[in-house]
Amino acid sequence: MNLLALKQQFEYLGFRLVRAVCTLLPEPLATRMGATLGLLAGSLLRFRRVDVDRHLEWCFPERTLAWRRQVARASYAHLGREGVVLFRSRGWSANQILERTRVVGFELFQRAADSGDGVVLLTGHLGSWDIGGASIAARGVPLDVVAKGMTNRRFEKDLFQARERIGMHVIEAGNASAQAFRSLRRGRVVALLGDQSAHRGGVPVSFFGRLASTHRGPALFPIRSGASVFVAFAVRDQGWKHRYTVTFHHLPFVSTGDLNQDVPLLLSEYSTLLEAAVRATPEQYLWQHRRWKVPIQEEQGSEQ
Repeated sequence: MNLLALKQQFEYLGFRLVRAVCTLLPEPLATRMGATLGLLAGSLLRFRRVDVDRHLEWCFPERTLAWRRQVARASYAHLGREGVVLFRSRGWSANQILERTRVVGFELFQRAADSGDGVVLLTGHLGSWDIGGASIAARGVPLDVVAKGMTNRRFEKDLFQARERIGMHVIEAGNASAQAFRSLRRGRVVALLGDQSAHRGGVPVSFFGRLASTHRGPALFPIRSGASVFVAFAVRDQGWKHRYTVTFHHLPFVSTGDLNQDVPLLLSEYSTLLEAAVRATPEQYLWQHRRWKVPIQEEQGSEQ
């Protein structure tokens, strides 16, 4: 066994140990432990803390430094708590998920899902995207989620199985081009995270006034399939117990037939909804994600 494989095995064993502890502890204690571990990751280990501070300064230049630091700490605590949720939700039944989630605007979304024409559901790194998906599956709507693979295949298998257990069918991102279209043709809902960095091959889309490289897929799937487009976010409610409000927005997009025009426009409309949701609960956004990873292209795009 090489050093990389050995390292990954030890990482996975540590992960399983933490998961077992989080599952066995009473929920209030497990939640507090997750928040504490998140805070330690941000303050002691300073995991991507430079990125978090930079992103908050870019997005909220009008706010005080003290406010941005408070949001940064809260985002790490939120990240830790949501890790606990991911561990514990593996054992939740559909009824338990229903009891922990409240939906807003779900009726219109369900009608679109029941039409048999397919639905593309866009979400972002806000609140708990996994619980958002589980809340839909628990309400009887067939759901496929596009998820990126991981370097450590043990983590990937475990995470994908956790999502399958709470009612979601996983499509690996590398296979999304073909599988997502097949799912839409069968009238299913395909859910995607639309705010992942596309690095150098994406479409420049404004997010908090800065251009961010964005994947085309979230726009191409509905444009080419004719599926309806919805945007939804599962935001954690206040309190120690894991409860969420899942809000659905219909994005009434009409294609012009020109992909060069339609793709950036649809992605921009999605980005506007996401930005408004993040402004409402900035402490629940994943500021650790390097959303603006191509600053030179951003500057060039803004000059054209």
